[in-house]
Amino acid sequence: MKKLGVKAFVAIGMLSAIAYVLMLLNFPMPMFPTWLKIDFSDVPALVGAIIMGPVAGILIELIKNILDVISTGSETGVPVGHIANFTTGLLFVLPTYYAYKKVQSKKGVITGLTVATIITTLGMSVLNYFVFFPMYSIFMGFEVPKLMVVTAVAPFNLIKCIMISIVFYVLYSKMQDRIAKMRQAF
Repeated sequence: MKKLGVKAFVAIGMLSAIAYVLMLLNFPMPMFPTWLKIDFSDVPALVGAIIMGPVAGILIELIKNILDVISTGSETGVPVGHIANFTTGLLFVLPTYYAYKKVQSKKGVITGLTVATIITTLGMSVLNYFVFFPMYSIFMGFEVPKLMVVTAVAPFNLIKCIMISIVFYVLYSKMQDRIAKMRQAF
């Protein structure tokens, strides 16, 4: 694992700020509950992970969510949604990074994004069913129907991951050579 220096922490800070702004630019999808919103804040975490390693991706996801908790707060005092967002980000960023690490090319990115989409969709379905929906019930005092995992959460996460994958792949395609040089610098 790479040791993160000052230059890496500055880059992580900048990517976290970009991720936070992208998190604020969220929008609901038609046909889904309004609390499920699309944002592209995982793209900077993907960039950071690909360039600097998995710790950078994790830190970007963490800082982004901390900034959002500080600025928007939490309805319950316990930031369940932010914890879920952080978990979703990790389930998406880490598999992409590890697949890309094995095959550092467009094929590795496509493989990583595909695997990450599947892992995120299935993983968040299970976690929502067993962890996050019960947390909402405990801290917010209302039951989220477990059927929503199948009817809303899984399809939403699938669509969100596909959209993020497309955006990241286009970005990676345009910056592939630059990313390779930056990987060597870190």
